[in-house]
This record gives sequence, structure tokens and C-alpha cells, in this order.
Amino acid sequence: MSQAIDTAPAVLGIDPATPAVLQPLARLLLRVNRAMVGLGMIALLAASVVLTYSVVSRYVLKASTDWQDETAVFCLVGATFLCGAFVQSIRGHVGIEAVSTLLSPRLNRLRQVGVDAMCALFCGFFAWKSWTLFHEAWVEHQTTSSSWAPPLAIPYGLMALGMSLLTLQLLVQLSASLNRAANPNAGRLR
Repeated sequence: MSQAIDTAPAVLGIDPATPAVLQPLARLLLRVNRAMVGLGMIALLAASVVLTYSVVSRYVLKASTDWQDETAVFCLVGATFLCGAFVQSIRGHVGIEAVSTLLSPRLNRLRQVGVDAMCALFCGFFAWKSWTLFHEAWVEHQTTSSSWAPPLAIPYGLMALGMSLLTLQLLVQLSASLNRAANPNAGRLR
């Protein structure tokens, strides 16, 4: 990994190279992503409280705990998937910068377009498949196999919504990458 490339801190905001027609969507995504991070923090806190309660009630009070594990898993699924678009908005996902240091600025812009396009295609497929799983679970009233049996539409819905937000974020970033590749001065302050 190169220290020269990634020395600037991640900044939450709209890429200046985002085309003007997509600026309203980018602003909306920015607000939605912030809200999802807030919900994700609450979900992580709730999962930790539920799991702590589970340990205390199971081992100290000798009580049954058939709902706690699934509740915690649902909270963690929601936090993970709903916050993915926020992490992508600051390009905080794991990336290997070794290749970018070897490429010219022009080839690096083209590499970024390719990476954004492949990620958008993969996440778009994942979102579509998640929505089909959600629909199937909803229509067929599918539940988990535990004695509590909460509906599977809950985690599938969280997954589908999160992957849809991530796909939208990637498409906005792809448009900015395409804009920057076509015009290296796009979005630069003068």
C-alpha cells in the first residue's frame, strides 16, 4: 500500500465532478447515508444490549433466550447493509493502491471508471437478488426455524434496501468518475 496516495482524510460530501443533473440525487444520498449511519449506531448499541442481556439471563438467571440471538443478528444485518453506502460515499471500503501508483493519472482515471462500473454491476445484481428474496419471504410468509420464528422479510428487506442504496451511491460515483475521465479538469476549483 502506498502512503502517498491515501494521506488525505476521508471527507463526507459530494464529489465536485458529479454531473449537475445528478447533484440533487447526490445531496439526497448524502442525507440518507447520514440517517442510515445514525440508525446503524442505534442498531449496534441495541445488539450489544440484547447480547449482554442474553448472557446475563442465560447464565445468571438460568432463563431461556430464544429471541435474543436472532434480534442481535437482525440488528447487525441492518447496520452492516444500511451503512454500506455511507462507507462507499467516503470511499472507505478496502482498496489496494499499489496498482494506482504504477499508472499514469489518465490510466488511473480509467481504472477508477472500471472499478466503479464493476462494483455497480455486482451490487446492482446483489440488490435485485435481495429484492427477489424479500418478495419471496413476504409472499410466502417465511420465518426463521427458531421457536420465536420472526419473519425472514425483515433481514431480506434490510439487505435489499442497503444494497439498493449502495448501488445508487456507486452509480453517482461512476458518473463522477466518467466525467473526470472525459475531462480531467471536471470538478476542480479554479
